[in-house]
Amino acid sequence: MPHMFKSSVTVALCFTLTACGTPRGAGFQSEVLAASEARNIDADGEVTYDFAVFSVTRNTLPTVARWPDVDTKSYSWINRQEQPASLIIAPGDTLQLTIWDAEENSLLAGTGQRATPLQDIQVSSNGRVFVPYIGELRIAGMSPSTARERMEEEITKTIPSAQVQLLVNPGRANTANVVSGTTAPGVYPLADRNVKILDLLSQAGGVNPELANPQVRLIRGDQIYGVSLDRLLEEPNLDTPLQGGDRVIIRQDDRYFLSLGATGTEAQHTFPQADVSALDALSIIGGLSDERANPQGILILRSYETSDISADGAGPPQERVVFTLDLTSADGLFSAREFEIQPNDLVYATESALGPALSLVSALSSANSLFN
Repeated sequence: MPHMFKSSVTVALCFTLTACGTPRGAGFQSEVLAASEARNIDADGEVTYDFAVFSVTRNTLPTVARWPDVDTKSYSWINRQEQPASLIIAPGDTLQLTIWDAEENSLLAGTGQRATPLQDIQVSSNGRVFVPYIGELRIAGMSPSTARERMEEEITKTIPSAQVQLLVNPGRANTANVVSGTTAPGVYPLADRNVKILDLLSQAGGVNPELANPQVRLIRGDQIYGVSLDRLLEEPNLDTPLQGGDRVIIRQDDRYFLSLGATGTEAQHTFPQADVSALDALSIIGGLSDERANPQGILILRSYETSDISADGAGPPQERVVFTLDLTSADGLFSAREFEIQPNDLVYATESALGPALSLVSALSSANSLFN
């Protein structure tokens, strides 16, 4: 009798669970894509669908590759051009000037002295400096060697044996500012016109290692230039020389994609590198749930701008597109490795049809253990 009672209760539980349905954390592929059958009638009486569905295969990849990128934040960059290894004097620079005179009775030096130091002479806003026995002399825009020759030329008109020694300490117009993203941000002098951006980042202690896929932004006047640090390190022609007043910002890549459904994690994920394939994305999110996910029903949901829509294949046929991946075939796996994830994409793993059945078996096993 007890055995019959337990069997009866177990069967009753089976019917109850079957009637109520087992809980699921994601929809079936057929459920999610059913919305694509929702029809609308436009003003011309044409039937339109809610969104387009594309299977990612070797045949469709070339078509999708022609479509515009979703990421609209694109920046140009300045290629490297070698500059003369000399400073250009600018207003705000400070001069350390020494005038040498071999005459016994020098007009500048005292008795027994041969050198007259003139310290901390600042270049004025109009680009001039005052030098004894010369007066005001415009030197802004000159290199230090040219300025020295010009001073010597003028002072020898009064002191024939005079020689000039000149040292320039860069002012604000000959400095660059590392705003953020390094271990020691700050204002750094540019010793000459050939100081490159990687030289500056090295002086600033290097890029913060905690930043994911660091992006370099160079602000020059009203223009913003941008490149990833990886590209800057890999392509020497991008290591551009700096100009006075440049500001450099290192920031983490702010692009992200989402993961939901029967995935390893349901979260927002930043791009760890410039390009992330569908397989990269699945690895980043911790793969799929072995018990629940349908490897034939991986969906990538993406929204395009209305201006991107095209009827000739140069763009998507609709604003909203769902790309489907089948990870059970070789072509699907190869194609997933070549399919690029775009910012704000949603990677959605649908539920396997076996998931509810396995949940039901697990529930029945638990119920049977409880009665035993």
